[in-house]
Amino acid sequence: EPIDEAGPIKSEGSRAIHQEAPTYTDQSTEAEILVTGIKVVDLLAPYAKGGKIGLFGGAGVGKTVLIQELINNVAKAHGGYSVFAGVGERTREGNDLYHEFIESKVNADPKNPDPSVKSKCALVFGQMNEPPGAR
Repeated sequence: EPIDEAGPIKSEGSRAIHQEAPTYTDQSTEAEILVTGIKVVDLLAPYAKGGKIGLFGGAGVGKTVLIQELINNVAKAHGGYSVFAGVGERTREGNDLYHEFIESKVNADPKNPDPSVKSKCALVFGQMNEPPGAR
């Protein structure tokens, strides 16, 4: 359930999280590189298109800033969608990220709807004060 006070999510349909995997014959065997627009990432550690990306590092090294730029570039340059899972994030940082995505027009503002802005990122957080299983 959304907690952003924007009401229910409007959609044409929904799917269960757990589904049968596609057969091997239906899957693509081509490896494509996702052009992120972040030159150092594209050169030193390119990401596979359609795959999962995880960033690990110590506190204060810029993981959230890098992911924020990546999500912004994917949304604006490629028209793609992203899911940000903030596991063990501080509540303040999650709130700041939410508002920065609204300001940069990656996500729509629920309080001042603009029909030209469509949300391109889902934000999911597990706070630091929750037990590990709940995060």
